[in-house]
Amino acid sequence: MRQITHWIAGKPWSGVAARTGDVFDPATGEVAARVDFAEPGVVDDAVAAARGALVGWRRTSLTRRTNVLFAFRELVAAHRDEIAAAITAEHGKVLADAGGEVQRGLEVVEFACGIPSALQGGYSAEVSTGVDAFSMRQPVGVAAVISPFNFPAMVPMWFFPVAIACGNAVVLKPSEKDPSAALILADLWAQAGLPEGVFNVVHGDKVTVDALLTHPGVDAVSFVGSTPIARYVYETAAANGKRVQALGGAKNHMVVLPDADIDGAADAAVSAGFGSAGERCMAISVVVAVGAAADPLVAGIAERIADLRVGDGRRGCDMGPLVTREHRDRVAGYIDAGAGAGATVVVDGRGVDADGAAGGFWLGPTLLDNVTAEMSVYTDEIFGPVLSVVRVPTYDDALRLVNDSEYGNGSAIFTSDGAAARRYCADVEAGMVGVNVPIPVPMAYYSFGGWKHSLFGDTHAHGEHGVHFFTRTKAVTARWPDRGPAAVDLHFPQAR
Repeated sequence: MRQITHWIAGKPWSGVAARTGDVFDPATGEVAARVDFAEPGVVDDAVAAARGALVGWRRTSLTRRTNVLFAFRELVAAHRDEIAAAITAEHGKVLADAGGEVQRGLEVVEFACGIPSALQGGYSAEVSTGVDAFSMRQPVGVAAVISPFNFPAMVPMWFFPVAIACGNAVVLKPSEKDPSAALILADLWAQAGLPEGVFNVVHGDKVTVDALLTHPGVDAVSFVGSTPIARYVYETAAANGKRVQALGGAKNHMVVLPDADIDGAADAAVSAGFGSAGERCMAISVVVAVGAAADPLVAGIAERIADLRVGDGRRGCDMGPLVTREHRDRVAGYIDAGAGAGATVVVDGRGVDADGAAGGFWLGPTLLDNVTAEMSVYTDEIFGPVLSVVRVPTYDDALRLVNDSEYGNGSAIFTSDGAAARRYCADVEAGMVGVNVPIPVPMAYYSFGGWKHSLFGDTHAHGEHGVHFFTRTKAVTARWPDRGPAAVDLHFPQAR
């Protein structure tokens, strides 16, 4: 049985774990590996390695840092297929989707390669006679990155390239469900020339997470996961004096107006609803069909679902399994609940005939129509291949429905009316908005994050927000007198 362990101070951990967890192949249902869980003592070792490396890395020149980042970028690109294969084997998403995930992570690495420009401070000469003022950005310290199962490569790469480029050291805690991609990335960092201890990986469960959230040697915490856990992470880490950004759950709405290209909207709904088996924080889980758009839209979505092939992601299928048996059963339970509450099951994925082993964690694409805002399939984040259609009579009803949701991660509108789209962008209460784009994930030089219960903390991921999160600003006021000492003056300092 393959054993997966931690990466501390530039090499695999050599200890014996008191506890381990099973890592499954979701397409077969079989245990493929076991992963060591980090007890608090192991977390101590990882944080100590990070703090020891921090001293030298934060003083390393920007030129040297960017050289390492460029080398890492080239290595990740060269090993894209290896990383994608590891993701598919442990998460279940199809290989093409896994490769796309690596590519989106690479875009953040490329952004981080330009860190010298992002770290530029300001300088003002002669703010007062003989006095200059300038600002600088300095690293926060040791950053803990706690990432979810659904994007084992991309989500960590939202954070650690920017953190490392800014001069910080990192301890990554990937999901215990699909931990191998993190170790491939750790090895690539070492090959790129990153000093030992700047990037560390510890595996585990809540014990490991709590050890990071409360550790006195950790200065900042970045987290992505469900809203209840994001709230817990934020409150616990903040109570322990840490800077925190915790990205939570989502219930992303796609509003379709009657004047939209209905065929294009149906394509988009299927792509954004069932890619990665719906296990995306930016997945479209609710289609809000306005007026006459509803009937042709539902028919178009159902027609496209019929052509999807569900099966092992290594066989060229369109959609793979869910990540665990427990999660598959939980998502199937929501379909039961929706049907019981009066929703119309247009396409039922519970009996899907999958192209894969009988023991795989299969659940096919499911379409529910006539869903209402009181049903659990609408209110809860399902995180699976279940697409709900809510019918409303007007644009105002659609906007009200979206804004009444407790989540505000992403939303999209499909229309040919520029005025309606412009109004929606201004009025919708969501952090990321798409216009005829179903998954409005920003490019790396913008920042990713939602509103309301989709974000705890003040900053989003990567882009300008990422640089701000992983640095502290210092303002300096300096005088270099060119004549005798200044006279004593007890008045409040003023520019002169």
